[in-house]
Amino acid sequence: MEEYMVHRVMQRVDVVLDQRLREAIALVVQEQTRSLLPRLREEVESVVRHAVYEAVADELAGSNSAAPLR
Repeated sequence: MEEYMVHRVMQRVDVVLDQRLREAIALVVQEQTRSLLPRLREEVESVVRHAVYEAVADELAGSNSAAPLR
């Protein structure tokens, strides 16, 4: 009888731990993601800015050699 009770208690502990650990992990992941967003935005803006700069520079370089500017 006592062994059965210990088994049932352990099952309940397992369920509660699983739920609480999932919640704790989700909270940490959410906080980390939130703190990363400004840095991610900066990086995306930088990458887009450099890509546009390079594309315009390449286009202007190609235009200069192909046809005179007006």
